[in-house]
Amino acid sequence: MTRIRLYPSGKEVDVQAGDTVLESLERSGYALSNNCRAGACGECKVKVREGEFDQGMVLDMALSQEERTEGYGLMCMAKPLSEVVEIDWGTADAQPKLFPPRENVRCVVVDRIERTPRITELRIRPVGEALRYWPGQYVSITDIQRTIPARSYSIANAPRNDGEIVLQITRVPDGKTSNWIHDQVHVGSMVNLSGPYGTFIGDPATDAPVLCLAAGTGLAPILALTDAALRRGFNKPVHLMFSSQTEADIYSRGLLELWNLRHRRFKFIPTLTREEKEGVLHGRIPAVLPEQYKDLSGHAIYIAGSPEFVNDCIAAVKQLGARDEMIHTEGFFDQAPPEVPAGERLMGS
Repeated sequence: MTRIRLYPSGKEVDVQAGDTVLESLERSGYALSNNCRAGACGECKVKVREGEFDQGMVLDMALSQEERTEGYGLMCMAKPLSEVVEIDWGTADAQPKLFPPRENVRCVVVDRIERTPRITELRIRPVGEALRYWPGQYVSITDIQRTIPARSYSIANAPRNDGEIVLQITRVPDGKTSNWIHDQVHVGSMVNLSGPYGTFIGDPATDAPVLCLAAGTGLAPILALTDAALRRGFNKPVHLMFSSQTEADIYSRGLLELWNLRHRRFKFIPTLTREEKEGVLHGRIPAVLPEQYKDLSGHAIYIAGSPEFVNDCIAAVKQLGARDEMIHTEGFFDQAPPEVPAGERLMGS
């Protein structure tokens, strides 16, 4: 079978008959930057280090003759001809290349949902070109006059064709930005987004069972990652454990239950820390985890929540055999004075 090799990681992707390089990468979980998908924009341009391919019809403005001579190709139209086609991926771990952040993207709020008394969900669409991002990344938000401190929130959905971005914002008593959002931002409001930022994207080509652990609005990036995995037909188990104080605090439950019904490999496991309900786990995730899993050595682990939650979960999964290179985390702090730059407030590894 024809294969695409990613340099320098050495990871390989199988190519189905008739597929372009871009289609093959996407089918295996690698979403190379692209836009037109028709050989006209040049965004999917990479250097082919080894092997032969049929470039197909592309515009010279997107791929010059000089670039062709140097070995570059447009992967949206390129079809492998040799047994192996090696492309320059640019990262040693085969992680996807990040999209460059954009500043002050004018957007409109198209819907607002009160998820809990403290959590408001905004559904936002750019007025112009869609903001391109990887599931698990975050954006910063402010008013269009930029008088409100810009604050960062994880995107809670996988990329959509209409460009809609979902943000889930917790009201913080002394948080100027979160209170502005809860009290003054409504359907039809204009806001500015900047981003995307962050590297909490893990390995989209993983072939391991996935376990996601979240607390509070740490659920947001986990929702985006899970949404993306389920949409592309990920064929390994995906379990999501969510810790909340009471059953009323389990927000987005309708979506999670829908995924339970639609996807036989998906399982939603809520835990309650301040309330006991029949049929629902009671206790913090690090404490109940050993009851659910005996061996996590072969799992990809994604953890998002407060730094304390993240650290405790890391310790718990390691006790069950999870490997460092398979653990992906996103820890964040409540938004309250003093002001902290977005890049320092929301951290991932």
